Amino acid sequence: MRYAVVIEEAGEGYSAYVPDLPGCIATGRTIDVVEQEIREAMRFHLEGMAEDGVPVPRPTSRAEYIEA
Repeated sequence: MRYAVVIEEAGEGYSAYVPDLPGCIATGRTIDVVEQEIREAMRFHLEGMAEDGVPVPRPTSRAEYIEA
């Protein structure tokens, strides 16, 4: 499945989270690192949900850039 990921500047690095997977977060010093870390966090999060018998939510969030 393909989930929307939000990446934000955080002090001297970046943080990322997945709106459709509450609690699934990652941090990294660069965007490349935070992208790798959030991929791993998503896999770990989804595996844990499956092991616990928790239904995996389907992706519903979308991200768009909209000019103001």
